[in-house]
Amino acid sequence: MAEPDLNLLSSWQYNLPDELIASRPTARRDDSRLLVVDRKTGQIHHHMFRDLPDLLNDSSHLVFNDTRVLPARLFGVRTQTGGKWEGLFLNQEADGRWRITGQTRGRLQQGESLTLNKAGEAVELNGEGPELKLEERGNDGTWLVTPPSDETVSLLEEYGTLPLPPYIGRRVADAEDADRYQTVYAAENGAIAAPTAGLHFTPEILARCESRGILQSFVTLHVGIGTFRPVGAERLSEHHMHSEWCRVSLEEATRINHAKDAGQQIVAVGTTSVRTLEAAAAAGRLTAFEDTTELFIQPGFTFNCVDRLLTNFHLPGSTLIVLVAALAGYELTMEAYSKALQSKYRFYSYGDAMLIL
Repeated sequence: MAEPDLNLLSSWQYNLPDELIASRPTARRDDSRLLVVDRKTGQIHHHMFRDLPDLLNDSSHLVFNDTRVLPARLFGVRTQTGGKWEGLFLNQEADGRWRITGQTRGRLQQGESLTLNKAGEAVELNGEGPELKLEERGNDGTWLVTPPSDETVSLLEEYGTLPLPPYIGRRVADAEDADRYQTVYAAENGAIAAPTAGLHFTPEILARCESRGILQSFVTLHVGIGTFRPVGAERLSEHHMHSEWCRVSLEEATRINHAKDAGQQIVAVGTTSVRTLEAAAAAGRLTAFEDTTELFIQPGFTFNCVDRLLTNFHLPGSTLIVLVAALAGYELTMEAYSKALQSKYRFYSYGDAMLIL
């Protein structure tokens, strides 16, 4: 059998039955299952997530992404016409303006306004909220708008809803989502999607890890709209990776470097932590870092910081499954996905997890 061409998007596909896409989280965060992949032996084992502290040895050093998901999905009407509009807050520019994307019937025009409604009123749009004035359209279809005040987080908290991925099937997040689509350690506002590998952790799991001497560090990457966008080229070499802002503080870079020097294994919790650490370690050693990154990690990549990975199961043909294979190897990754499918693991954001040792 011919070796697969890993530059072809078709090599990264798999068939996922709809019933394995998790639309709701498990009753408890640590009720999720955990597929453990051992790169040294090639063996794959089945566990529960609550087993994690016992699966990591005391030389492990966990690195989490502490980003917090903003209620960035917005609903409203075109002020002048009353036409329905639905959009997404992407980020706030240095000058205070918002960058948003959205959809409506017809074409938005520079100078017109959008009137926001509270997310719970999305079905009954009344056009009685604050207005966003459309000022400048980007080449990518996004808009720069002037918000009604500089209290961005407060406005989003009042009028927005958590931007759940489309495969979850809910346009408006409910009370369960408000709790479970955030990690228990979320601290830094800025993401429009959750770093989903971290959703399994409970305060009890974190405490058990700490009691075993497993150290913990925190970095930040604000997950952006690129996480929703599929690879747009058939060849990975032609794909332009999306940009995301991330940060590693000097204090955490120093702690993680000391851990590496002491022979500890750096366990990245989620692909976003991997991108952050490897962007900050591009010169060979982890340094303090605060910038955007377009790092696309593929097989053949040299990892300068990350030794192990805890991650969820990702969409076929996504840059995330490619990243996983860069660490675990293509054949072992696809075998792990095959076994997860056979054993009916739950996939995607609210799904189960995989630990690559």
